[in-house]
Amino acid sequence: MSQLMTLLAEDPIPTRYSLLSRLQNWDDQESWKDFFDTYWRLIYSVAIKSGLTETEAQDVVQETIISVAKDVNKFKRDRSLGSFKGWLRNLTRWRIADALRKRTRRDDHATSQEEFVPVENIPAPSDNEAIWEEEWQANLLEAAIDRVKHRVKEEHYQMFDLYVLKHWPVTRVAKTLGVNIGQVYLAKHRVASLIKKEIRALEERW
Repeated sequence: MSQLMTLLAEDPIPTRYSLLSRLQNWDDQESWKDFFDTYWRLIYSVAIKSGLTETEAQDVVQETIISVAKDVNKFKRDRSLGSFKGWLRNLTRWRIADALRKRTRRDDHATSQEEFVPVENIPAPSDNEAIWEEEWQANLLEAAIDRVKHRVKEEHYQMFDLYVLKHWPVTRVAKTLGVNIGQVYLAKHRVASLIKKEIRALEERW
C-alpha cells in the first residue's frame, strides 16, 4: 500500500468548502452519505490505534459524525479553527478521549468530579500528528480505490489488484489471467491514473 501511495503522491491541494456548505443542510442525505463513506474508516482506524475496542471505535465514529453535524456551521464561519483536516482530527481526538474516560469510570465504578481526566493527560496514538496524517492519506487512497473499482472493467481492476495491491510478479498475473504482460502494465497505468484523479477530487471536495 505504501508503494501505491508513493506512486499516487500529489502536491497538497487547498481544501475547498463546497461540500461542507451542503452539509449545513441536515436533510441533504446524499452529501452526508458521501461524507460518511469517505471518512468513517479514518475515524475508526485512529480510534482502534488509540486502544479502543471495536464497539468503542464504532461509537467514536458515530459521535464524531454527530459533532461535525452540530459544528459545521461554526467551522465555516471561524477560519481560525484551521483546516478541515485539522478540525476533524481534533473532533476525533476529543471523542476518543471521551470514550477512554467512560471506560475509566466503568472500571473504577466512580462518577465523582475528582476522577475527571483532562484530555491533555490521556496518551493516545491519535495525539500523534504523524499517525493522523498517515491514516488520512491511507483513508483517501482506500476511498479512491473503492470508487474507481466500480468504474473500470472487472478484468482491468483484477490485473491492477494482483500486480499493485497484492504484489504478484507481473508474469504470474499475466499467466493466471490469460493475458500478456503488456496488458497488465497498461491496466496498472490506467487504473492508477484514475485513482490519482479520484484522490485529487476528494481533496478538492473536502
